[in-house]
Order: sequence, then C-alpha cells, then structure tokens
Amino acid sequence: MKKKVVKKSVDKGKTNACRYGGNGCGGAVYGLGFIGSAVYYITTATSFWIGFLGILKSIVWPAFLIFEVMKYLGM
Repeated sequence: MKKKVVKKSVDKGKTNACRYGGNGCGGAVYGLGFIGSAVYYITTATSFWIGFLGILKSIVWPAFLIFEVMKYLGM
C-alpha cells in the first residue's frame, strides 16, 4: 500500500515569479515604464540625437522618479 505524500505550501501570498525569480514583479513595472517613457521621449524629440538621449533617459527613469519624489517631499 502506497502512502500519499502531501506537500505543504510555503507560499505566503507571493507568486513563484516574485519569490524565486527576483525580478518577476518589479521587472514588469520597469518594462512598462521603459516602454512608456521611450515612446514619450521619442515622440517629443526634435532631432535624432535628442531621441537617442531620450532612450538613454528611459533606461534610468526610476532614478528620475525617485529624485522628483524626494525633491517634492523636501528631503
């Protein structure tokens, strides 16, 4: 007679992507933010090099966001 093996879940509200992947949750937000900021910077660019600079800014958009939040809060 075989015994049933029951595995207990240790997942405390997080999905496996967030828990084990490391960037499963934040990566999606960063990716959407990158695409949105790249579209914004490219559509408002007046020349090729300004558009290229916009792509570089899109890579580091979280730094701009945190800087503006801290400036707003007076930190």
